[in-house]
Amino acid sequence: MGLCLSGSDVRGGKQAVGGAQLRPTTAADQNNVSGQNDAVDFFFKSRGLQALFTQIELSLSASKLRDLDIASKSDPMAVVYAKKRDGRLEEIGRTEVIMNNLNPAWIGKISIAFQFEIVQPLVFRVYDVDTKYHNIPVKMLKLEDQDFLGEASCVLSEIVTKQNRTLTLKLHNNYGPRVSRNFGTLSVHAEETVASKSAVEIAFRCSHLQNVDLFSKSDPFLRISRIVESGNSVPIYKTEVINNNLHPIWRPITLSMQQFVSKKSVGDLEKLYQGRTGATFMLPSTQCGHDKVLKSQLFVEKFVEKEQYSFLDYISSGFELNFMVAVDFTASNGNPRNPNSLHYIDPSGRLNSYQQAIMEIGEVIQFYDSDRRFPAWGFGGKTFDGTVSHCFNLNGRAGGFEVDGVEGIMAAYASALNNVSLAGPTLFGQVINTAARIAGQSLSFDRSKYFVLLIITDGVLTDLQETKDALVRASDLPLSILIVGVGGADFTQMEILDADNGRRLESSTDRVATRDIVQFVPMREVHSGQISVVQALLEELPGQFLTYMRCRDIKPLNVQMAQTCA
Repeated sequence: MGLCLSGSDVRGGKQAVGGAQLRPTTAADQNNVSGQNDAVDFFFKSRGLQALFTQIELSLSASKLRDLDIASKSDPMAVVYAKKRDGRLEEIGRTEVIMNNLNPAWIGKISIAFQFEIVQPLVFRVYDVDTKYHNIPVKMLKLEDQDFLGEASCVLSEIVTKQNRTLTLKLHNNYGPRVSRNFGTLSVHAEETVASKSAVEIAFRCSHLQNVDLFSKSDPFLRISRIVESGNSVPIYKTEVINNNLHPIWRPITLSMQQFVSKKSVGDLEKLYQGRTGATFMLPSTQCGHDKVLKSQLFVEKFVEKEQYSFLDYISSGFELNFMVAVDFTASNGNPRNPNSLHYIDPSGRLNSYQQAIMEIGEVIQFYDSDRRFPAWGFGGKTFDGTVSHCFNLNGRAGGFEVDGVEGIMAAYASALNNVSLAGPTLFGQVINTAARIAGQSLSFDRSKYFVLLIITDGVLTDLQETKDALVRASDLPLSILIVGVGGADFTQMEILDADNGRRLESSTDRVATRDIVQFVPMREVHSGQISVVQALLEELPGQFLTYMRCRDIKPLNVQMAQTCA
């Protein structure tokens, strides 16, 4: 197995400068690919696959279980279920049976895929396995034949956000009213199954690329693929696009062990770096014949081995995601009293699109915010003093913009609809600048906070350039911005802000964004497909978080403490 690097011109996706294939060295598992990158996303999503998740192993132990055996102690076994949205329980796995023990620590692990972008409720049940069933494999046991010892439930996020990734739950009965009787406790510990945190930071440059554009120079990017046993290539990374340049120098990238699988895979890159030599690009032949050797060469300017920490490493050490919301109060939403309005609050309890976005995003992120006090603003509305504001406190208070929990956001939103007149135009700049100011101020006293601003809007931006300027400035801060488009407006501008085409945003002063911090999803497209608005919006967030932390060499808090004490 080896790596294949190909250079392309961004216009039309044409193969423009050829590829440099590094020598295959050993076979590896084709499916072991990870990384928050559009090249990887496209590869898997084009095949209808959900590629990016973290595999977790749950270890279970219990304390002070009930003793239901007469001549000895209970023989406990634990069963873990995933609770579906319809309330149905789907069994994930079972532990072994531990004989004659009221304080068991099971050896068997329960494997589950952690997905940041969804809420994953879990149910744990403990049974006393009757002696006559001890010779039967646990998977074959009929649970209705065993004695019930207790039940507990939680959300997977509650486990992984604990600083030691261990959550202790009280067991209770699973029928009728919950009585105060002591059923004991169950402790759940989560560990990532990532084999290694090894990574390499690499910087590439090219020289003498072919020019395939008529009126300017090529706009090259570099795509890195992993060669698998079959000889096919699996993409693992794509660099940014560098405009109008035949001698590009790309920003350093970091490849994890999950991506390149083996140190041997990147061995030839290390040799290029150490020897200060270049690899020659080849242009594959379209007919039966020899590949064309180009003058273009690839150079490795930097090659550094390092330890790379995961999203869960940061979260479980005490890092937090602080949730913020901004709601569009422009007149294009329609009169809130009219059932056709996007702001209409249905007496039957059916959520409008604004409420749905707040609830679905909020219920995921709230687990990563310890105090659950969320800044909430409105924009584009005529407020209590009769002036149009493009960033007003949703709760109507002059002194404070925070509300308590997702329920507090919902209540403040409903109240504002009765007290704020819809106006316009649609401006994002002030809201983004306010969120950026909060994120920037946090750096002076707490670098363990990362901020997430949710903007819900129905309209076309009036201040597109001002918004771009604000986003470019904010790209240096611990901040990501999620935008949900509701209604039937033309959201082409939002796609520009999202910058998923490989071109980073540029400000009016030609400054380029440090990183992509925006994810946009139109609600109508989500409703017409299979993916939820939460999944569509939040899938890039862990990657944006990690990009910020890694670029600034910010390590998990427990690692920082260990290095300080050393």
